[in-house]
Amino acid sequence: MGKSHDIATMASDGFTFTGAVTHSGAVTHSGSVTGVGGLKSTQVFTSSGTYTKPSGVSKIRVYVTGGGGGGGGYGIANDMGAGGGAGATAIKLIDVTSITSETVTIGAGGAGGSGQNDGTGGSGSSFGSHATGNGGSGGRHGNRGDTYGGGGGSASGGDINIIGGSGNNGIDNMLTNGTDYRPTWGKGGASYWGGGGRGGVYNIAAQTGRAYGSGGGGGSAANTGGGEAGKLGIVVVEEYA
Repeated sequence: MGKSHDIATMASDGFTFTGAVTHSGAVTHSGSVTGVGGLKSTQVFTSSGTYTKPSGVSKIRVYVTGGGGGGGGYGIANDMGAGGGAGATAIKLIDVTSITSETVTIGAGGAGGSGQNDGTGGSGSSFGSHATGNGGSGGRHGNRGDTYGGGGGSASGGDINIIGGSGNNGIDNMLTNGTDYRPTWGKGGASYWGGGGRGGVYNIAAQTGRAYGSGGGGGSAANTGGGEAGKLGIVVVEEYA
């Protein structure tokens, strides 16, 4: 059976509260009340390194995203390369009361292809052994016939595992006058953080991946531009009391 207490007086007298506190009416007090959880800080990794837990942190939520795949090369005349796939994202809540540090690995974005070369796949990111976001696949070059976009990476270990978006397809032998600005061909796949790079069209070059983990755009024969690189991955650590 619950008991009624003057919480304000207890707090000012030096009591601390480690469990749930229920009350009716307003509560005012002087002094501090400890044991109340909440977001304390955030660490962001865009290069591999070591996560070190600050004092007072008992839980963390990690977002682990792999690198995006590179866009495919344009192929030959009248061809357009496919976009690279995005890296996957694993999201996990971790109890770190017995953890002081963890190894953080950041996946690189894959290189774009030139001429009749496919884009290269991105590499995976990880937070220790807790969660992994694998990289996206590279897009195919424009003279393959089956010029499809790179597939998104897969994730593991997370409470939520999000597959990366696939890159948009290219085209083999478009047979137009070379001034086509269609927006869909060759765009890089979107990651958890946002969209990929634009595919090359007419006199506009392809773009590298835009958001972390997104795919690079495919090249276009109209400007003899190659595919562009995918964006590197990222690890974000939210720290809670």
